[in-house]
Amino acid sequence: MGRDASGGPPARRAAWFAVFRSRRMAVLFGLGFASGLPLLLTDQTLQAWLTGADVSLHDIGAMSLVGLAYTLKFAWAPLLDRFALPFLGRRRGWVLVFQLGLVGAIAAMSLFDPRRDLAAIVGLAIGIAALSASQDVVLDAYMTDVLAPHERTAGASMSVVGYRIAMVASSSLALIMADHIAWPAIWLTMAAVMAVGLVATLLADEPAVAARPPRTIAQSVALPALDLWRRYRTAALAVLGFTALYRFGDYFARPLVIPFLSRAVGFHFTEIAAIYKLLGFAGIVVGGALSGALVARFGMRRMLIGFGALSAATHLLYIWLAVAGKSLPVFCIAVAFDQTAGAMAAATFVAFLMSVCSPAVSATQFALLTSLSSVGQRVFGPLADRVVEAVGWSGYFAVCAALVVPGLALAGFTTRLVERAQAARPAAGGIR
Repeated sequence: MGRDASGGPPARRAAWFAVFRSRRMAVLFGLGFASGLPLLLTDQTLQAWLTGADVSLHDIGAMSLVGLAYTLKFAWAPLLDRFALPFLGRRRGWVLVFQLGLVGAIAAMSLFDPRRDLAAIVGLAIGIAALSASQDVVLDAYMTDVLAPHERTAGASMSVVGYRIAMVASSSLALIMADHIAWPAIWLTMAAVMAVGLVATLLADEPAVAARPPRTIAQSVALPALDLWRRYRTAALAVLGFTALYRFGDYFARPLVIPFLSRAVGFHFTEIAAIYKLLGFAGIVVGGALSGALVARFGMRRMLIGFGALSAATHLLYIWLAVAGKSLPVFCIAVAFDQTAGAMAAATFVAFLMSVCSPAVSATQFALLTSLSSVGQRVFGPLADRVVEAVGWSGYFAVCAALVVPGLALAGFTTRLVERAQAARPAAGGIR
């Protein structure tokens, strides 16, 4: 990505850590937390709840379909670009409404029992996923609109750190609680923790209007794709392909992580939660900080490849765990590397996606790109149990590692095409 993508000229790179003193970064941390908390509630936390209730592995794997809203969110994103609520501005008004909806829906989970009410739980989980995906659409647009070019990697890092800490909290805290208290109390606790996002939303500054929003629904639907094509031409196809493939293997591994650790390896929920809480938290913070510093030093292109390769390698550590069995040291190593590499790859990937979006339609463009990035879990996740049945747990994680390779192969090619397109149209936006 050259000079600008890595954070600016040398003097600006030297002061990279100074951006963290901004109040805006603390707000982005809180908003990232609000974005990450609901994600694993309908993923690993739901897996744990159903696993403890002896729901079949096939049904647990099929629950990946609950999160299809994250893949389909681009379908209603144009409405969030087009319309603004009469309070808090174009971005923050929608965020507040979706957060309040999430508090209510998460709390409502406490009313059901998976042994009797599986259909109702599925319906409510779909509602949580839809509200969460809608919140993500607006939060991604907010971050894209509010951050200056030199703040993007730092802002993405803070958002990702908040996001992934929330993921650890919503899975690890819930799993620890699951060994000691009833699940209704766990769901009510998770609903209360969403208050972090509500506070961050009220403290956030509404982005300045940098470009005129779409004036009609038809414009809001057509303009995002036309804008990408106008600015990048054939490079737009490479951007879409890279986006779909870069995290494919990581997302494909996600649906069965908890069943693997619990049923296949034999760890108790408290053990799983404690390791993710301690080493996962440390890995997320270290990874988030390192991603910005390394991108500032070596550039986004190299780090997209390097961080992606590290993230792929963590799947090999889970193969080691599958072979070693219930080994606490191996589990600790796998989690520490997994969380660190995942945080680095995620922050850099988010910064790249922000850099190719236009402020006028950033909600729709970012939603389209992040929807593509999640197909490994949302579309192909239900096939994960079949892969395990066919090749075993070691083979499953080997497949996940191999699925990362196509995205790595596209990383350098895509970023070069984007650079050339931006050089030809420097005023059009994108990776500034």
